[in-house]
Amino acid sequence: MGSVIMTGKAYNKTIRWVWVLLLLAAVAVLACVVSLGIGSTHIGAGEIIRLFFAKQRTPEYSIIMDIRLPRTILALAVGGGLSLAGAMLQGMFRNPLVSPYTLGISGGASLGVCLTIAFSLHSLIGVVAFPVSGFIGAMITIVIVYSLGTGKGVPGSQSMLLIGVMISFVSASILMLVMAMSSSEDIHGIVFWIMGSLDEPNNILILIVVISSLAGLVASYFFTVNLNAMALGEEEAIHLGVNVDVTKRWLFLIASILTGICVSVAGIIGFVGLVVPHFVRILTGSSDHRIVFVCSFVAGAAFLVMCDTVTRTIIAPLELPVGVITGIIGGSLFIFALSRNRTRL
Repeated sequence: MGSVIMTGKAYNKTIRWVWVLLLLAAVAVLACVVSLGIGSTHIGAGEIIRLFFAKQRTPEYSIIMDIRLPRTILALAVGGGLSLAGAMLQGMFRNPLVSPYTLGISGGASLGVCLTIAFSLHSLIGVVAFPVSGFIGAMITIVIVYSLGTGKGVPGSQSMLLIGVMISFVSASILMLVMAMSSSEDIHGIVFWIMGSLDEPNNILILIVVISSLAGLVASYFFTVNLNAMALGEEEAIHLGVNVDVTKRWLFLIASILTGICVSVAGIIGFVGLVVPHFVRILTGSSDHRIVFVCSFVAGAAFLVMCDTVTRTIIAPLELPVGVITGIIGGSLFIFALSRNRTRL
């Protein structure tokens, strides 16, 4: 009788997970349709579908295929990647306030781009200067955090968090120093990049982000069972046969590289990796990472597409930095969630 009850509970839980995932996928598709259709030229959903199969290049075709579609795809990949990284790190550190930027990755990337602008390296290297310098800065930060936060070869969760926070403060201070010594034109470029933008003209960079995000999602599923065991406590996980140290190393590496790639291409887009995993856990009613990871990826993608649509249209023809909108909406939603659920999310 007990096994029948447990089987029924597992079945009901699976059904709920499937419905939540389908709902999030539907929201993501709707967000993409709205993003492709809304702008200076409004294009209906039927016309968008027709343009995908059109052979003749019309002005509407160019707007969809050359401008809006690459931007929407980048928003999907970056939103999904940052949200997935946040879900991984929150599970790894067992801390609901950890985000992809807590470990100082954004600070390192920002400093790399800032130095590139200040020393006019972008005029020598070309359009890839910002993504390359941002990624190098992020990777240097990852190496420092992991090296200093590893004692006797064992990753220390609290040490890595504290070191990441301190590196963020140090990077921010150096960034302010460089900006104080830069021209007004350079300061404008630095500030605009820091606040995030999905206006990336290089399709190769967009493809790299898409492949990296999907690869990160696939790789994360090799550690869902271990992470679920670690939620019970590291000692309990060890007794269950989980290699906690190896799991930590791989999760840290996957989340950090994923964040570094997203930040290097799109700039600093905050709150996606912090807020979305919280709401996914509320929607699914579970902290099981088998459902949290995929739902976080889909929900983060939909959330960033919607925020980017707002940035393009709210004060058109001008465009707001997407990081401003994610900060306002994400922060407001986070406060709302805390006020409705005062227990630990």
